[in-house]
Amino acid sequence: MNLDKRAIHVKKTWGKRCTKLLFFSSETNISFPTIGLNTSEGREHLTAKTMQGFRYVYDQYYDEADWFMKADDDTYVIMENLRYFLSSKNEKDPVYFGHHFIGKEEVKQGFYSGGAGYVLSKEALRRLSTTGNNPQVCKQDGGQEDLNVGKCMEKLGVRIVNTTDALGRTRFHCYSLEAHLFGNYPQWYYVHDANGAHKGMNSISNYAISFHYVKPQRMYELEFLYTISIHMVLKQDIKI
Repeated sequence: MNLDKRAIHVKKTWGKRCTKLLFFSSETNISFPTIGLNTSEGREHLTAKTMQGFRYVYDQYYDEADWFMKADDDTYVIMENLRYFLSSKNEKDPVYFGHHFIGKEEVKQGFYSGGAGYVLSKEALRRLSTTGNNPQVCKQDGGQEDLNVGKCMEKLGVRIVNTTDALGRTRFHCYSLEAHLFGNYPQWYYVHDANGAHKGMNSISNYAISFHYVKPQRMYELEFLYTISIHMVLKQDIKI
């Protein structure tokens, strides 16, 4: 039911700049299109949807990309900044990147926010979709999706890596731009955010990659600002 409310706006904005864009759902929709997975609908089944989605990508597209990103349908991603960030990384390393949470005893290295989106290296995807396919190793459904993926990654030897910029400013964001500018986070965020739950313009990287809880109207606003900023960069040599 979110195809026309959310997913279509990803498709019309930042999704156009993906090398390959796939939409996963609990049902197949040929016209959109979406890839139907063998899962039930609902937040309690996001773990199954994510694990099965990554396995599908591994089976069908493993040789067509170096990095693989999972994002929600209310996440906005600046693909050029993501590509810039990944340009200095090695896809053969067992690593993944995102908005870092800590404080859960069952996963020592922490885990990345599902809403902010997380990016798997080619090697991380291989481990997740092979050894991680074993329910004795990794949880396949139920519970908190991003935490479950984090537990799985730790068991598979896939490392958490710092994703802040040289000034310590954040690139991946589990809330909207407004929230990270002005704060007023829920109490749990102050406890579990690995970067100290900072706010304000000086806390957000100039090379920000993602924001979450972005409403459709705001996606187009961000898309417009992105477009004019690119034009400004391209024309910066013109003297006026």
